[in-house]
Amino acid sequence: MSMRNGASTVGEAVRSVVMQSLRDWEFIVIDNGSSDDSGAIVAGFDDQRIQLVREARTLFLAARLNQAVGLARGEFIARMDADDICFPERLAQQVTRLREDPQLDLLGCGAVVFRNGGELVGEMPVGLHHQEIAARPFVGFPFPHPTWCGRASWFRNNPYNAELGYAEDQDLLLRSFRHSRLGALDNVLLGYRQERLALKKLLPGRTTFMGSVWRNAIATGEALPALAGIATNCAKGAADVATLALGLNRQMQRRRLKPVSPATGEAWRQLQESLTPHGHSNESVG
Repeated sequence: MSMRNGASTVGEAVRSVVMQSLRDWEFIVIDNGSSDDSGAIVAGFDDQRIQLVREARTLFLAARLNQAVGLARGEFIARMDADDICFPERLAQQVTRLREDPQLDLLGCGAVVFRNGGELVGEMPVGLHHQEIAARPFVGFPFPHPTWCGRASWFRNNPYNAELGYAEDQDLLLRSFRHSRLGALDNVLLGYRQERLALKKLLPGRTTFMGSVWRNAIATGEALPALAGIATNCAKGAADVATLALGLNRQMQRRRLKPVSPATGEAWRQLQESLTPHGHSNESVG
């Protein structure tokens, strides 16, 4: 995990890892040039399994993830962001599946989107099988980055492009899906925090990915499908601008998601209670 000025959320994020049913893990947290108390909050957990790396400079997320992969000692590597929350069985279920299927390189899972107050918005669409995930590579991969858990060897053989400030996950999938096997668990195991959609992230993300698509097309000779994918992303970007200009942010946010099942809603309620013990604030480490 890389973090920058995440003091308001990183306590819950780290606590959700400490609470994992799988106990044999190391948690590499890179403080990517924070100017707040993020580092102190992580250090306050005083858990030898947590390795805090403090960096004065702020680099792109992709560069910090490559750095974390280089430091990792485990058989598998899992991803999350400093404002995400893992369900208690996340690591156990993903590691079990990866061990059961040695041909699988990278495994995702279901994820719920929630707002700062804990309100659930919906479930992210996630492809479950490689063919589904990679069905339209030049349009995008339904494979949320913070849900990834894969073999450490795969991450080392397929580094992120450290020069990209956006869409580093989609770029990596585009470069690697032909020689990798992807999959996902049909279980919601991650909470993804998203207060609202923002054009300042959506548009650069689409633009960066379109650049990746064209570079990949030049390398593979697949110009026509790549151009079709770029056209689709242009149309989606125009729709994003129009929808948000009309003030329909929350409607657009919900339209991109699936309804939350009652079972997932109840599991989320229990998780929220366990992350905020009586007598402790979100920033305390208890």
